[in-house]
Amino acid sequence: MEAATQISLLSAFIVGVLGGVHCIGMCGGIAGVLSMGLDKDAGKVRHVAMQLFYNLGRISSYTLAGFLFGWLGEAVLRGSGSHVVHQYLQTFSGAFMILLGLYLSGWWRVLTRLEQVGGLFWKRIEPFARSLIPIRKIHNAYLVGMVWGWLPCGLVYSMLAFSLASGSGVEGGMIMLSFGLGTLPNLIAFGLLAASLRNFMRRPVVRYVAGLLVIGFGVWLIWQVWVPVDPHAHQHQ
Repeated sequence: MEAATQISLLSAFIVGVLGGVHCIGMCGGIAGVLSMGLDKDAGKVRHVAMQLFYNLGRISSYTLAGFLFGWLGEAVLRGSGSHVVHQYLQTFSGAFMILLGLYLSGWWRVLTRLEQVGGLFWKRIEPFARSLIPIRKIHNAYLVGMVWGWLPCGLVYSMLAFSLASGSGVEGGMIMLSFGLGTLPNLIAFGLLAASLRNFMRRPVVRYVAGLLVIGFGVWLIWQVWVPVDPHAHQHQ
């Protein structure tokens, strides 16, 4: 695996972890609702298994979406045959990361407008998940999780922009898989320490630090595209 790909996957995982300030507010509540929708006769072990399969389904949807967006980026790059187009895609991804940082910190929630657009698709598929509740079978939990993965979310949309910029279907899917795994610790911890974790995540300083780190990542993405380390790099393009 190339070093650049390894960095992309690690970055996606870290963004997933930092995005916990958002996941707790949005997905944490959904996880609670899904838990209440479990069969009342299910034991504790089965409840844990159901939660696991919810998240596996969610991450599967992320991976599929990442593959599709990465494949789209790959098609664009092949059609253009220009290195400059790849630079613009990476710049687009970096700009999205900056917007995500502003969104996570609460300084500018412009991504909520994009979520509203995604809500149009969500309204069409959400009834399917509702039809599976109460959940009595493992595979139903997985299906509900897959629907959950398409919930309108500025955090997810930003990472899809990252997948698009990768210019590879496989890498785009791996980016979203890494991102999804990064979101797991927060959601699992939410199930164990719901009240205390939610209060901690709601602290302004936590949101600000997470937002600034993501903004820094976005700036770094743009910087490495347009300010090469090798001063003669542009001469070889």
